[in-house]
Amino acid sequence: MPLPVLRPPRRPLRSVRRRHVLAVLLAGLIVAVYVGNSSWLAGTDSGRPLLLAHRGLAQTFDFAGITNDTCTAERIHRPEHPYLENTLDSMRAAFDAGADVVEFDVQMTRDGRIAVFHDATLECRTDGTGTVREHTLAELRRLDAGFRYTSDGGASHPFRGKGVGLIPAIEDVMAAFGGRELLIHIKSNEPADGERLAGYLATLPGSWLPTLTVYGGDAPVAALAGRLPRVRVMSKAIMKSCLIHYLATGWTGHVPGACDNRELHIPEGYGPWLWGWPHTFVGRMRDHGTRVIVVAGSGDFSEGFDSAGDLNRLPGGYSGGVWTNRIDVVAPLLKGPGPRVR
Repeated sequence: MPLPVLRPPRRPLRSVRRRHVLAVLLAGLIVAVYVGNSSWLAGTDSGRPLLLAHRGLAQTFDFAGITNDTCTAERIHRPEHPYLENTLDSMRAAFDAGADVVEFDVQMTRDGRIAVFHDATLECRTDGTGTVREHTLAELRRLDAGFRYTSDGGASHPFRGKGVGLIPAIEDVMAAFGGRELLIHIKSNEPADGERLAGYLATLPGSWLPTLTVYGGDAPVAALAGRLPRVRVMSKAIMKSCLIHYLATGWTGHVPGACDNRELHIPEGYGPWLWGWPHTFVGRMRDHGTRVIVVAGSGDFSEGFDSAGDLNRLPGGYSGGVWTNRIDVVAPLLKGPGPRVR
């Protein structure tokens, strides 16, 4: 007697239709996410990138093997211009060369002033010793800010004797450039430093506050932001909060509140992981008062887009901010008919 043929049970027609509907909905969702986050569909702005000059127009140095303890003044490249970082002359030269934003560093002094200087200690760049905090502003002004710069291992010091009196106070910077776009770096993680800077900035004309951005340690930036919410801010904690929330929800086009009125320094290799990078992402953040600055390398040691070769790595049509240590080199390369987009 022949064995009966076993056939698989038929799936109910309703179940098959449900699967088809779900597949269509999933495909539609994927297409919607793709379209909503595709920069090539968003188009580009007609303006040029915004150029941020790190420490004004400063001497550059070799990044190879650099650590947090490296004295960069002892490894500068052969000087191609006469300016020293964080001086009024270097900031003026940067704006004159085409910078839209100039960055500078601040340290607190023994007499309660805010000095414009990069290092916590004086031995790397100057003829002084000890920390900035151990000195008054008047004492700092008497130092030679270019004393130890060398490009040949100490055989020569091209700026020795030329940096006396060049360490400014923040009041000097504001007197010269108040109302222009400035990025202030608090070089500490002390909450009191943020409070002190906030106290000073609060005395400035209210119309200047939107032109100022402050970044630095989590604690001082949080202290300052609590007092001056109109000032754009950035810290590692702020970056983390903004971008983690954005990675979770940005596929929908939503920009979380943690990203409002911020500055984001995005290492070039990280950008492609962000929803809508570059044009849609930059536009979304700009709509929320947040400025996007792309930095070279990993972002750990202030590497910038400093040459024509570096600029070739920027996304086509990019109109966000660009971090540079050589504004005199890159600004002429980016000249064009459109205004810079802010």
